[in-house]
Amino acid sequence: MRLLILCLPKLNFEARKDATKVVANLQRRQVQSRLIASIYLEENLDLMDILLTGYEDPVLALHYGGMLRECIRHQVVARYVLQSPHMRKFFDYIQLPNYDVASDAANTFKELMTRHKSTVAEFLTENCTWFFAEFNSKLLISTNYITRRTAVKLLGDILLDRSNSGVMIRYVSSKDNMRVLMTRLREDSKCIQVDVFHVFKLFVANQNKPADIVNILCANREKLLRFLDDFNLEKEDATFEADKAQLIKEISELVPATPLNGGSGELFKSSIVV
Repeated sequence: MRLLILCLPKLNFEARKDATKVVANLQRRQVQSRLIASIYLEENLDLMDILLTGYEDPVLALHYGGMLRECIRHQVVARYVLQSPHMRKFFDYIQLPNYDVASDAANTFKELMTRHKSTVAEFLTENCTWFFAEFNSKLLISTNYITRRTAVKLLGDILLDRSNSGVMIRYVSSKDNMRVLMTRLREDSKCIQVDVFHVFKLFVANQNKPADIVNILCANREKLLRFLDDFNLEKEDATFEADKAQLIKEISELVPATPLNGGSGELFKSSIVV
């Protein structure tokens, strides 16, 4: 496997495709009911550094990306990648101008953040602050529609996973995170709006909302209620309607919290509105 990865740049296009298939097949090969690739990669994790940085070469990116996704089927590999300094680079790879490479990086990122739930939960618990700061600033408010849409969907998948319940509480307790989500409610795309709705409702449903979040919601109450009243799906959905009704009820009944530092509600007049 090492030779295939190291020598990939020297191969022609068809040979690279074959090498990618060979690496993929090796990940599934069992000997005496044991995945031998997992054992091999645990002792050769440095190969992941080559695969990860492969996104920086548009000629090799799709081949290395395909190999990487196959390798992170193994939990030991996924843990290594998550803890690697290269992990932060995914937020840049997903925004590369080459659409095919950016899409491949996004697919790998999604696989990495959803396959091994306990490992992902451990990673997010330890890296919650910087991870979501990057996620919000580079993906959720990206100028690229596809990037925003896939990011919002992935965010919902991460936060709504039971394994990440602790991380979800931390995320929905941040006014900065809520402000980003509130701006996404103004998207022209109904698909993005619906996915944002399912994340935004977590902020409102939080029974231990911080004072600043309560105040922002109260300051934007009329606009939010007006938006929700007009927000409907093309096809009738009983679950969506029930969620929306509960959201309207919760926002309507909110009572402003005592402003921090003795300030007034004026602090939130410039907050993001829908």
